[in-house]
Amino acid sequence: MHDIILARALHILAVVIWIGGVAMATTVVLPAVRRGDLGEDRRQAFQAIEHRFVWQARTAAIVVGLTGLYITWRLDLWDRFQVITFWWMHAMVCVWLLFAFVLFVAEPFILHRHFRQWATEQPGVAFAWLHRAHWVLLALSVVTILGAVAGSQGWSFF
Repeated sequence: MHDIILARALHILAVVIWIGGVAMATTVVLPAVRRGDLGEDRRQAFQAIEHRFVWQARTAAIVVGLTGLYITWRLDLWDRFQVITFWWMHAMVCVWLLFAFVLFVAEPFILHRHFRQWATEQPGVAFAWLHRAHWVLLALSVVTILGAVAGSQGWSFF
């Protein structure tokens, strides 16, 4: 049972690092970048911060995915995906898949190339869109975290 304790501890730690970073980017970094508090070149300011955090986020997302899968397998929790009471299990998988797509596909292969040009040509519009997207991701993450913590303790909407 020590393996489950370790897996849960790593899972929660990685969620804190990953979603905590999203919260920091959404509520602190992006507003400062949009206002120009970090210099006139908003794209460069954002990329300097994003470049340092993206590998932390990717690593944390991998740890979350692997530990979540391990816990589900080890405790044989697959049947929870067939019951609406455990909606938060679905939410955790969906949020993870969304972020995995953004971190491993969209950001490096699509957004990195196109956002650079967009942020150079229309920085106000580009950073407003980026900020709104971060708010959506953060909101989905917060609802999922609240649901998962409450649900794992036996509370449910249903």
